[in-house]
Amino acid sequence: MLDALRQSAVVPIWLPWPLPAGWLVTGFDEVGDERTGARATVVALSGPSFTYGPADLLVIAEEPGVGIGAAYAGLDGPDPGADFDAGPAHAKIDIRGHPGALWCLKEVPPDRAVYVGEALGNWLWMIAWPAEVGCLIPLAQLSLRDLRDNDQELDLPFGAFSPRLDDEPREG
Repeated sequence: MLDALRQSAVVPIWLPWPLPAGWLVTGFDEVGDERTGARATVVALSGPSFTYGPADLLVIAEEPGVGIGAAYAGLDGPDPGADFDAGPAHAKIDIRGHPGALWCLKEVPPDRAVYVGEALGNWLWMIAWPAEVGCLIPLAQLSLRDLRDNDQELDLPFGAFSPRLDDEPREG
């Protein structure tokens, strides 16, 4: 799946690397077709939560207007909405060696934490379940790599397929 996605993706395939301790890659998804290529990519990760049980994180890159990130976030529109980035960023992450800003969205279902920003002209979404895992994003000093880049040999640790990718995005 990853090789096919790497060939068809016209947006980044973002992966936090190195992964936080105990986290595994648990799936990939895309939105697009054979003619236009993958206009949105989803990388699913699973690992331990801070208090109890498993946690899930989706890292999504998409062209504006596609809407898969907003759907997983539980939003009505295709994008994060007006003024999502009013005020200082809530998290800073490294994106291919450059600083990136993320803002935490407040108007989302209470079972998840949603951060959104922009990278390489595309939306960057990080959506975590349960909501407490959202603390991982600003605290973990995440560094994102684009899996389309050919200059890397990563031995990705894979786990069982994420149940988040089986769900319809609007389902919690």
